[in-house]
Amino acid sequence: MASKVRYLQMDVDDVQRAKAFYEAVFGWRFEPWGPPDYYQARNAAFGALVSMQRRHAPPTAPQTAGVRITMAVEDLEAAMAAITTAGGRMTSKVYRIETVGRMALFEDTEGNPGCVMRYDADELARIASSGAD
Repeated sequence: MASKVRYLQMDVDDVQRAKAFYEAVFGWRFEPWGPPDYYQARNAAFGALVSMQRRHAPPTAPQTAGVRITMAVEDLEAAMAAITTAGGRMTSKVYRIETVGRMALFEDTEGNPGCVMRYDADELARIASSGAD
């Protein structure tokens, strides 16, 4: 059975710091919902809800993390600069994936791994036609 991602949860050590990072870098808007220090962003993904809450267990090393979220960006270099300005750090050089686009890996302020990708126009069209939203 085919399935789509509809919910992504980020566990963080400092909710306000991480919230400020994602709002500054990616323009997401988190709103409080439910328990204290629990926030949701509805404008962050194709119909998926993104939540953020305080981490209840120690983080795993980024190299062993099982999930890495990739954010589509219009300007890769500007996104990389925004990441470092907001307190994150780049963990790779820029890579090119033929027919897909250019990407770079980063860590957010909480040590969580992520990726920023400037997709090629043909790949963006393919994603849009796949019904991702």
